Amino acid sequence: MSILITGATGNVSSALLAALPDHDGVRVLVRDAARAPEIPGVEVAVGDLERPETLEKAFDGIDTLWLLTAMGPLAPHASSNAVWAARRAGVKHVVRLSAIGAAHDAPTRNGRLHALSDAELAASGLGWTVIKPHFFMQNLLGAVSGGTLYGMTGEGRLGFVDVRDIADFAAAVLAAPDRHHGKTYTLTGPESISLREAAARLEPVLGTPVAYQPVTPEQAYRSFLGFGAPDWVAAVSAKEYGPAYAAGWGDYTTTDFTDVTGRPGRAWTDFARDHADLLRGA
Repeated sequence: MSILITGATGNVSSALLAALPDHDGVRVLVRDAARAPEIPGVEVAVGDLERPETLEKAFDGIDTLWLLTAMGPLAPHASSNAVWAARRAGVKHVVRLSAIGAAHDAPTRNGRLHALSDAELAASGLGWTVIKPHFFMQNLLGAVSGGTLYGMTGEGRLGFVDVRDIADFAAAVLAAPDRHHGKTYTLTGPESISLREAAARLEPVLGTPVAYQPVTPEQAYRSFLGFGAPDWVAAVSAKEYGPAYAAGWGDYTTTDFTDVTGRPGRAWTDFARDHADLLRGA
């Protein structure tokens, strides 16, 4: 079986490449060959999902596509180009990374745009699986400074998930895609907790108390811009996702991860132990 991995230089696809049991028949799609991951056995194809004329060679001979598009207003354009290229190349199955709560009535533009792409894939005639991951635990790396965890989710509780678990789940689906045809999975961690609770649980891991400081949407927006995020991404993340989570939109968990992998997902304290040095902050 041949697999094409898109978004190969990002956090989720990088973790997926590490989670795959072997790389025989694996190809990665990158815009710049110089940035391609250097993994023995992995073939590199250069192309851009936003430029459909660059995709024919990259998709040639592929059986299964891992489809991840960058967050932004052009995400449906990129996803549509990928689905069309997959149809023309004879790809049998597409595993698509969507977004938490993606739906036509989602409280975020990102969720509504993903819903359009999810529907297009389901109507494409291809084999398909959609994965909707919750808030990433990795989003909190760098959020601790001076003994304080800063967060934009207020007192809302989150069933947040470790990116490594998303990767392990995706690897299991890619290993036997026919078993998952027509299914949509929502991936969460094993518990739903607030960032205030998350901060409290860092003390025994880091050996020092950690306070929690909620930030306003406007403060979060400026922080995203300061870290170099595009304005659209900063606005959606801070002014749409933040208030939605604060209102309890993310307060749930599912058993989808365990049902497929046969093991529980990583809890926040597991993640914290594995990333203690990064969580200590400045």
